[in-house]
Amino acid sequence: MLYLVGTPIGNMKDISARAVEVLGQADLIACEDTRRTGLLLKELGISGKLISYHEHNKASRGPVIIERLKEGLNVCLVSDAGMPSISDPGEDLVKLCIEAGIEVSAVPGPVAAITALVLSGLDTRYYHFEGFLPSEGKGRRARIEALRGIRETMVIYEAPHRLMKLISELKDAGFGECPAAFCRELTKKYEEVLRMTPAEAERYFTETPPKGEFVICLSPLSQEGGSGDGLISDEELDELIRKHLEEGRSTKEIASLLAPLTGRSKKELYSYIAKLH
Repeated sequence: MLYLVGTPIGNMKDISARAVEVLGQADLIACEDTRRTGLLLKELGISGKLISYHEHNKASRGPVIIERLKEGLNVCLVSDAGMPSISDPGEDLVKLCIEAGIEVSAVPGPVAAITALVLSGLDTRYYHFEGFLPSEGKGRRARIEALRGIRETMVIYEAPHRLMKLISELKDAGFGECPAAFCRELTKKYEEVLRMTPAEAERYFTETPPKGEFVICLSPLSQEGGSGDGLISDEELDELIRKHLEEGRSTKEIASLLAPLTGRSKKELYSYIAKLH
């Protein structure tokens, strides 16, 4: 059987008694980083056989793990922190197991996204998990634009060296005044939850360089206090239009993108954009 085992995202005391038991009885433990997981096992007093399984070797290593499972071994899958299969290649291994008729069980544990969400003070009834955006290029721009159409609290992961870039992109997309929470070092000694808009965060992190991995919880454009429902100024609208024109987008495409942001019809926006160029 394959066990998906949740591990601490920071505080070691968050490991569950069941997780310790299952890891201790495993024949094989698949992990992203054998050194990091090795330190965790040492802390728990467990000496387990480790095998690496990560984004860069999943294609070759997945079938090897499946063969071990077919031989009757009990295999645990862990990520560097939190629940495997959340923003890591664990989902691919689960699919292989299902295709091979191998049973899969989960040992629940901490999840950074949910931890941040409940600390954010934003709506938790409905939420959208975005995770890590593509690091650059068209894929990243497409995901940022897709966020405009989401009407639930969004949860985004970001590395510290790309945080300012993300904040700038969110502002350009109209989220500048949307309520948000910037969470870092969750469950650790220096845990911090900064409840501020992206515009405020840009000023804050310009003076205080970001450190540690971030989980950003962001209110949707349609929510009161955000930039939707026609609250965007003409000056901001003109700036967004110029930006999209510089990127080579058509008048029709820009009108479709900005309609939900401004509260104006696509037809009205089309005419407005046409007059600007």
